[in-house]
Amino acid sequence: MYDISGIFIITLTFLVAGTVKGVIGLGLPTISLAILTVIFGLPEGMALLIVPSFLTNLWQALSGGYTSIILRRLYIFLLAAACSVFLGASIFMQVDPSSLSTFLGVLLMVYGLVNLANFSFLLNSRQVIVLAPLAGALNGIFTGMTGSMVVPGVMFLQALGLHRDMLVQAMGMLFTLSTGVLALAMYEGSLLTLELGAMSSLGLVPALVGMALGQRIRKSLSEAVFRRVFFLSNLLIGAYIIVSNQLAY
Repeated sequence: MYDISGIFIITLTFLVAGTVKGVIGLGLPTISLAILTVIFGLPEGMALLIVPSFLTNLWQALSGGYTSIILRRLYIFLLAAACSVFLGASIFMQVDPSSLSTFLGVLLMVYGLVNLANFSFLLNSRQVIVLAPLAGALNGIFTGMTGSMVVPGVMFLQALGLHRDMLVQAMGMLFTLSTGVLALAMYEGSLLTLELGAMSSLGLVPALVGMALGQRIRKSLSEAVFRRVFFLSNLLIGAYIIVSNQLAY
């Protein structure tokens, strides 16, 4: 059972992560996973993000009006991303969690560095056909191994040249599918218990409150500045996870 301090940490984490998502339209799974992994460890962090991540991203996935267009263009990518989560989860069951925590730190640092450097490229239609199943499969494997759903999937989506609203909806669809399959894989592996499910559900309300707060903040804050702070936070938290795991050996 979680004590009062544990419940407070979970509530505060999803309040912060929801606020980030409200301001820039993304970041709830990433920031909540990073914080929860530092405090509770990777397996618990992955389980605790399930309910808030799934439901908030489901709303994002169903908003925007581009569902049919995205599915026609990206069904191979999304299918590969969903199916390969089970492979990543099977690796997770067999590997030392501290090693996977280090790998999560690497993914967070890569995600932060790529975006801070404004590194971008566009794929042509032939490259998309070749890379869609590969990017999807890698994203799913990394999701199953670490709970992180952004590398390389988000970078692939950014390279398609989608306009902002379509990109946000496509990311919502990717995160919803990934979270749903991750929940199934963790439940099958007895890593998602009733207690963890209940505690994850507890995070939904603060996540929604944070999103509403973030949308209000967004009107008076430079989104560009906030995005840089967000990606810098990913970089620093990733580095902290790596260093703390190495010092633990």
